[in-house]
Amino acid sequence: MTEVATARRSRITPEREAELYGAVLELLREVGYDALTMDAVAARTKSSKATLYRQWGGKAELVAKAVRHTKPGGAGSLAHIDTGSLRGDLHALTMRSDDCQMEQNSALMRGLAMAIHGNPDLLAAFKEHLIGPEMADFRTIVQRAIDRGEVRPDNPAIDFVMHMMIGGFAARSMIDEQPPTQAFLLSYIDAVVLPALGNQGD
Repeated sequence: MTEVATARRSRITPEREAELYGAVLELLREVGYDALTMDAVAARTKSSKATLYRQWGGKAELVAKAVRHTKPGGAGSLAHIDTGSLRGDLHALTMRSDDCQMEQNSALMRGLAMAIHGNPDLLAAFKEHLIGPEMADFRTIVQRAIDRGEVRPDNPAIDFVMHMMIGGFAARSMIDEQPPTQAFLLSYIDAVVLPALGNQGD
């Protein structure tokens, strides 16, 4: 059964998959998660609804994978960033998105955050496809810093690196009423994240 399912799921080419994910994000920006339907995705992408369900199972999985796939560098990209320093790695992570992309992603994620609170399926999909993998990637980046002697292994802030990064991104809109930018996030990393980890970025 597993081989059959894998064969079915592999029928969509990477190019077609990217096209589908792009259409899903367009629809999310237009109507929001709650109003997004698989019928609308099928119509927008000229796909059959049966194909969409066979490939992704449902709306929550499709949306989570679309967000993950369209992040700069694609899935699993964070752990491959290795500049030789923690500051360099976190700065390289930030520089993957330009200011326009950050503004678009910020608006999208604000809308999805509201939907996640009321939708257990969407929360589970985000934990599986975004939150879990990215936390693992951040742990890899921090572990390399520990191995280089940049961060003490017993520093309690290690468990909150992703919280700090997301917090800076989200708070820019909520507190300053401005979209996050590269300049803001680079300053935030240097002023908040690195000192919390006992790393001054030298």
